[in-house]
Amino acid sequence: MQALRVVPAIHYFDTFADFAKEFNLGKGDILVTNEWMYTPYVAPTGVDIPVVYQEKYGAGEPTDEMMDAMKAEMDKYDYNRIIAFGGGTIVDCCKVLACEIPDKVADLYTGKVAPKRVKELIVVPTTCGTGSEVTNVAVASIPSLNLKKGIADEQTYADIAVLIPESLQGLPDKVFATSSVDALIHATESFLSPKASPFTEMYSLKAIEMIMNGYKTIIERGGNTKENRADQLKDFLIASNYAGIAFGNAGCAAVHALSYAHGGAFHIPHGEANFICFTAVFKMYMRKQPVGKIEILNKVLADIMGCDVADVYDELDKFLGNLIELKPLKEYGMTEDQIKTFAKSTVDNQQRLLGNNYVPLTLEEIEEIFAGLY
Repeated sequence: MQALRVVPAIHYFDTFADFAKEFNLGKGDILVTNEWMYTPYVAPTGVDIPVVYQEKYGAGEPTDEMMDAMKAEMDKYDYNRIIAFGGGTIVDCCKVLACEIPDKVADLYTGKVAPKRVKELIVVPTTCGTGSEVTNVAVASIPSLNLKKGIADEQTYADIAVLIPESLQGLPDKVFATSSVDALIHATESFLSPKASPFTEMYSLKAIEMIMNGYKTIIERGGNTKENRADQLKDFLIASNYAGIAFGNAGCAAVHALSYAHGGAFHIPHGEANFICFTAVFKMYMRKQPVGKIEILNKVLADIMGCDVADVYDELDKFLGNLIELKPLKEYGMTEDQIKTFAKSTVDNQQRLLGNNYVPLTLEEIEEIFAGLY
């Protein structure tokens, strides 16, 4: 059994300018980013590089249509390296756009065409959540098929991951909360995964510790504001990377599997969609198998929050509620009829993730979770 693999080389810089200088950005490169990131961090460097602004091709999470449109624009330029400077949407798009594209990007997601890498990819994350810079997972919605799916292939790894804490400074409060809670979920799910090893567990536990203690500091200072988290950004970015390494090897599980149904249907940001079903899934795990590895996780969380282990997930709901509001799915537009539909879609389409569950969940149990979230 393979214990640990980290595919991209990981670099660290304090500023984008330092990165641009060392990597000699310019001729032969193309930058995929958002204008609100380009203006404060790239423009002052004076780097002469073609830029594709992702937001011109669609809002929210990646879709095949967004990537098809971005590819048409990128084909106007001669480049060998793609610099993905952005959040999960940009990173996931660029993992696909660095591959040879058939007539439609959707063909890669349906399995009609296998990914084949043709461009070098450097990923610079601007959130502290997905950890996507060190994984081969690229998720997208396919509106024409009413489907949200992920590719996980050797060809969709980045060549180089670059961590720059400066790039997190402008995160809106909600985006910081939803992205960092996504990293926490990556860490907890990968820790409990049957594919975990002592090496991935080390990354998972360190990420949990850094994120939870960071949250604790922010909450003690009065809440989630730019000022209250300013000196915590480096730790959150590194913790996100650790969690990415852990789940890139051990996998994510039911929280992510369930989230694709409502995330895709109601265009809920990825981290928020995961947060909605986070503790509900873990409470189901506890009901089914309270004795086992989950006991270690529960103690780690309880010790940080200073609560009784028996109350850990109720207390975690309250703790995380200081950063992000947990809303029922009906407030996003879900109907009661969709409980069974979402559960069936999860079982039919997300076996890649459900195979990493702490304990197996039946269709009826997944229905019960969705009913409780409704």
